Amino acid sequence: MATEQHLLAALSHDPVEPLTAAQEETLRCAVAKVVELGAQTGVTTDEMIHLLDSGLSVAELLEYLAARSGEIA
Repeated sequence: MATEQHLLAALSHDPVEPLTAAQEETLRCAVAKVVELGAQTGVTTDEMIHLLDSGLSVAELLEYLAARSGEIA
């Protein structure tokens, strides 16, 4: 539960304030998991960044990757 709290705090964080070490580590771990899921589904990190830059939310990106993982399975 503490990990979820750190992630939620990091995601809703005021960019003016620095992240705590725990928030930073939790965010790093979450990003690594998304990158790993992308790799498993054939979506590169650059492609995910492009999708996010194009206006896709993180939640929508996760839905897209989940849908692609269903296509591959």
